[in-house]
Amino acid sequence: MSADRARLLIDCPDGPGIVAAVSGFLATCGANIVESDQHCTRAVGGHFFMRMTFDVPDLAGRLTALREGFRTEVADRFAMAWRLTPEAHPRRVAILASREPHCLFELLYRAERGEVGGDVVQVLSNHPDHRAAVERLGIPYHHVPATRETKPQAEDALLEHLRGTCDLVVLARYMQILSGDFLTRLGLPVINIHHSFLPAFVGAAPYQQALDRGVKIVGATAHYVTEELDSGPIIEQDVVRIDHRADVAELARLGADVERLVLGRAVRWHLDDRVIVHHGSTVVF
Repeated sequence: MSADRARLLIDCPDGPGIVAAVSGFLATCGANIVESDQHCTRAVGGHFFMRMTFDVPDLAGRLTALREGFRTEVADRFAMAWRLTPEAHPRRVAILASREPHCLFELLYRAERGEVGGDVVQVLSNHPDHRAAVERLGIPYHHVPATRETKPQAEDALLEHLRGTCDLVVLARYMQILSGDFLTRLGLPVINIHHSFLPAFVGAAPYQQALDRGVKIVGATAHYVTEELDSGPIIEQDVVRIDHRADVAELARLGADVERLVLGRAVRWHLDDRVIVHHGSTVVF
């Protein structure tokens, strides 16, 4: 990562002059644009989205002035929602997991190789199963038991560990439903992963239900967590084909494979500032 590289995300009502205003401001600051992407929802009266990366000398020393200058000279003029983030800014990730290890270990593997876009700073679980494996990597592991009766106390304990320590929370097959009150008090983006059969099968034994119906596709969906269960803005999805030879164990293995890959991509894209949420949907550059 370059110490002088920044990322700029923008969304605003579309109109003439937006790209010129942004690039013109950066030019006057001596910035060199190295990547630019944009999208508009429709030709007239649409909404505009942009992701731009640029290099500027002494970014750390000029960051506050850059942000203030962009706000007053460009953002206010076009009613922009925006964020300007140094690429080298450390991103801290907390992972919540249960007994299933595939998504947890995938993220830890990617983080160890520098492929996540941030640092995994802690793992929290309602089971103690993976403590040794996680702590061998030098990552703190917190066992926070949770039952239906102790859910409020468990959420309080999770918040004690999470507040002020991370920028993103990832549910790596964390088999607990987080309350709306918890999400509000946390005040951070949370990414979840779950299976996506076509058609969908909910409730107990989804792989058995899928087998009984002869499904031909198993998939996964990574999305931001909202109070409404599994209905948050979608970041990434993928599928893998299956056939009549697959049993329940094979469906579960294929499902785990696609889940870990989809979750890994979603976390990387979020930490790379590639995702803009707009009216319950997403633009992913």
